[in-house]
Amino acid sequence: MTLTGDGAVFDHPGLLYDSRARYLSGVTGFVREAVGAGDPVLVAVPPPNLEALRGALTDVAGRVTFADMTVAGRNPGRIIPGVLLEFVSAHPGRRVSIVGEPVWPDRTDLEYPACAAHEALINVVFAARDVAILCPYDVGGLDPARVRDAWRTHPVMIVGGARRPSPWYDDPYATAAAFNQPLPKVPVTAATLTYRHAADLAAVRRFVAAEAGHLDPDRGGDLLIAVNELAENTIAHTGGDGTVSIWAESGRLVCQIDDRGFLSDPLAGRIPPPPDAEGGRGLILANRLCDLVRVHTGADGTNIRLHMEF
Repeated sequence: MTLTGDGAVFDHPGLLYDSRARYLSGVTGFVREAVGAGDPVLVAVPPPNLEALRGALTDVAGRVTFADMTVAGRNPGRIIPGVLLEFVSAHPGRRVSIVGEPVWPDRTDLEYPACAAHEALINVVFAARDVAILCPYDVGGLDPARVRDAWRTHPVMIVGGARRPSPWYDDPYATAAAFNQPLPKVPVTAATLTYRHAADLAAVRRFVAAEAGHLDPDRGGDLLIAVNELAENTIAHTGGDGTVSIWAESGRLVCQIDDRGFLSDPLAGRIPPPPDAEGGRGLILANRLCDLVRVHTGADGTNIRLHMEF
């Protein structure tokens, strides 16, 4: 728990649970305390936990907002801007309490690095805000390595109903950087296009539209918008060539944008820019429109991979 200079209290505990009873006890206790204090409360968890909590909180349900995290947070990069900050911004001047469960047993290895980076960066984004964010972890269903990561990304852990400081909690930026992992290689069968100038953006859009035939028109349009924004970023900020690659795999269309720039801000794509800002929306839009966004950046350049389910 962190007390800031203006009296705001940021609290980001992880809740380890090994049974439905411990889950309900820990989460409903948190929710009832928040409701009793007058906080707006958001519960964003995956089913069937969502249904169990709805049933256990019927007496206060009118004061709680419920969301299916497998929908709202399908893309982990969308959770901070599109779930947490959106809820906080809807209640200006008030302390807000949130239950967010971004890591569940069915999260894939492909998705997980973005989940872990998200959990680390919560500590940066909300450090000066009056907000509590409880994150449950299923110790019986999750890989033990993912449970160990929870101790690294949460300053406090709740185990057996008792709060304890995490001895493994680390600097959030350093922890997030550990999940800045190289992406799998682009298949040699992928369709590719290289671009360099603003005049090339029309060709990029035609290329994406032609290769997005697996998607319905609305989803194809979303991908086109995301790629166009990211290609614009390449042209505006790197001064070099960019490459777009597209291929299909495992029930999804995948599109990767590669350039020689370095993405220096770990919060890029997670903090919406001010309304009057001229740029800074490329990754925000990509996170909002795509089912998964993975990013790797380093001295050799930046790779951004967009996933769209068929």
